Amino acid sequence: MDESPLFLYDGSMRLYERGNDVMDCIFCKIVNGDLPSTKVLENDKVLVFQNINPEAPVHVLIIPKKHISSMNDVQEEDLALIGEMHRAAQEAAAQLGIAESGYRLINNCGPNGEQTVFHLHYHLMGGKRLGALTGISPSHT
Repeated sequence: MDESPLFLYDGSMRLYERGNDVMDCIFCKIVNGDLPSTKVLENDKVLVFQNINPEAPVHVLIIPKKHISSMNDVQEEDLALIGEMHRAAQEAAAQLGIAESGYRLINNCGPNGEQTVFHLHYHLMGGKRLGALTGISPSHT
């Protein structure tokens, strides 16, 4: 009986299915239209969509369409893309009515940061007073 883990991490924190050389990324499947999502905002570089397990009245995910596994994998050529993600956060916050009252923008990076989906993303949360950070990451992704 094979007791190796179902998923394996390589040195750059990419998540792979055991025995499969092709990355199986749920967010890439959403970008490609292979999985459904409730889109809030989209352009040629960034997608903002509703979190399926919201932890606040407003809880969306902001992802680059280009696959980048984590913040640790951002390269020099990706810096403008990070800026695009931040601009999308501003636009989504305004569109969702939380820009004036305030919101939280969070990135979980690596296992100790509770990242479980290894495609760079931010959680944009708001719609209520969120309280102090307690070390528990939203959605553990």
